[in-house]
Amino acid sequence: MMPKLTTCTFCGAGCGIYLETAGNRVVGAYPSMSHPSNEGRICLRGWHVHEVASSPDRLTSPLVRKNGHFQKVTWDEAFAFVAERLGKIRDQWGPDSLAFLDSPRCSNEEAYLLQKFARAIIGTNNVGHGAGVYSNNSISVLMDMLGVPAATNSFADLSDADLIVVDGIDLGRQMPTVAGRVLRSKLRGAKLMIIDPRRHRLAENADYFLQIRPGTEALLYGAMAKVIIDRGLMNLAFIAERCEGYERFLEHAQNCDLLLAAEQCGVSTELISAAAVAYGQARAAAILYSTGIEARDEKCIRAVVNLALLTGNIGKEGAGVFPLTEQNNLQGVCDMGMLPDRLPGYRTVTDPRARMVMERIWKAPVPERPGCDAESLLADRGGGRVRALWLGRYDPITTAQMDVSKSLEQCELVVTQHLFMTDSADYAHVVLPTTAFGEEEVTFTSAERRIQLARRVIDAPPGPMPAWEQLARLANVMGERWHYDSAAAVMSEISEAVPFYSGASYENLAREYGRQWPCTKDHPMGSKLLFSAPTGRPEFRFVPAPAVVLESRPAEFPFTLVFGHSVYYWHQNVLIQHSEILKREYRVLLLDYPDGFVEINTDDAKALGIRDGARIRLRAAGGSVVSTARVTQEVRSGTAYVPYFVSQLKRELAGAEQRDSLIPVRVEKEAA
Repeated sequence: MMPKLTTCTFCGAGCGIYLETAGNRVVGAYPSMSHPSNEGRICLRGWHVHEVASSPDRLTSPLVRKNGHFQKVTWDEAFAFVAERLGKIRDQWGPDSLAFLDSPRCSNEEAYLLQKFARAIIGTNNVGHGAGVYSNNSISVLMDMLGVPAATNSFADLSDADLIVVDGIDLGRQMPTVAGRVLRSKLRGAKLMIIDPRRHRLAENADYFLQIRPGTEALLYGAMAKVIIDRGLMNLAFIAERCEGYERFLEHAQNCDLLLAAEQCGVSTELISAAAVAYGQARAAAILYSTGIEARDEKCIRAVVNLALLTGNIGKEGAGVFPLTEQNNLQGVCDMGMLPDRLPGYRTVTDPRARMVMERIWKAPVPERPGCDAESLLADRGGGRVRALWLGRYDPITTAQMDVSKSLEQCELVVTQHLFMTDSADYAHVVLPTTAFGEEEVTFTSAERRIQLARRVIDAPPGPMPAWEQLARLANVMGERWHYDSAAAVMSEISEAVPFYSGASYENLAREYGRQWPCTKDHPMGSKLLFSAPTGRPEFRFVPAPAVVLESRPAEFPFTLVFGHSVYYWHQNVLIQHSEILKREYRVLLLDYPDGFVEINTDDAKALGIRDGARIRLRAAGGSVVSTARVTQEVRSGTAYVPYFVSQLKRELAGAEQRDSLIPVRVEKEAA
């Protein structure tokens, strides 16, 4: 069979790949040479993405727990069981006793139908995506300041940048094809600036490496803005024509104390000044930042956008802001309305006009009270006990940075949709098997707003059903009339519900390499660059970040413990666990540290008499815990870095209710 072009479904880069088949198996993958996202390059995950579908551990039949054990049932039995239980719980405890969470790996079609099911059938806005449990998403900030919750430019634009800032994401590990593009841009003459507490691969190639203290990003950007203003490097014409709130921002920015900011950030004033001047003088400067670092808050993201507005780096090629994510469809599931306070297209649920639009399309009432976010729901802080929980391709037991087992145990109904049995499925009452990559034709939206088809190249094995089809059939069992004969039919409704997807029919998406939204009926080719033409009125808004003064660390706790999410994210990925090659590659560090590790700086380790691989004790005000030291120059002195997958350390040190990811600790050598 001729190889078919499709979209890699691992990270937000959205690389184009060809799948090669033999019989009814996918036997190989290789990159598209002309796809604009990756231009002939893919990473280790892309080369082996097809192995997941052929895993012998695939679920092939719906499972219902009976007498404490799972039993195989037919799809009709499974749907009848779920429909009866959902209806009973809703009637007894009210719609807000149910919650529906999906993964940022879900397709646009299944995300759209899941939030529609929750709102139009159950009557609750308790919807969310799994990334909301461990990241501070930048949607509200970007909506407020730019009016668009997405990257302003395309990845291809990085080739035209004079300066590229990479803040808080290890691109070499997380999004290697984007990292490669950044390095090729540097080889052509662009300057590279890295802002991160860790010295990762890209930092070794940086012209400016600002190894800041964790949690000081907003201070740093404020100091850079102060230098730009003092040097007169603002783009005043851009500000006057397209921005509002500048005078108030200026007043706050001029109060910044550069020396104090440098001291708290742990970076010299000279380096901050040099970095600010480089950014201010660049013809086109781009900022790539991670949405997946828990320590980052809205103040930091506001400061990033303020800096771009101050220098006019919005609306031109080679510039802009790029919120990056490890998941392939975080952008898409948010576009589809998997947010507790926003309907599809980011309309607010409290706006009667917004609800009226969706009620016309759905022919059903839409609840007006915002739902609870995913973290509150899973931590049972939703203002009322969640009694039924739907998990669409989402495994919070493994990935959430908190103990959610109690919440799952208390539920009267837990439904999971997945390719495999997960740790969360151990708490489920019903498990519904889904189709795999290459077995269904659906869409995903990458971190550069590119809506792309993931094509069906083989038939699914007997048993599994596309997740969107499961939702449609369940709705019909519950008395609705959802007539979707294909995922393309779901996209047809999405194009009506989400204005900037109105031109995103499957026919249009299949013509080239997808379309970057806004992709409308009037502009079906999509939009590679946002805000390229002024509208004649202020489009953007400065929002001054309040002054930030970090609390000094107690003398008895001289280290800052950081819980990082981006660096080792892929170790825990459920899909990688079912590819032997990928599992081997991403478990390399665990050969030396089989029980996990805590990174400490080489100089700190020497002063404490700690060797690599030694047992250490971390003490905090809330408790202590023993782990293994990974001694490395990658982490900043004075910092202890806990990777993503050692989530129990946070619970043991800070308690279940602790939400702060920067915890003062003491590091001690543990007696043998």
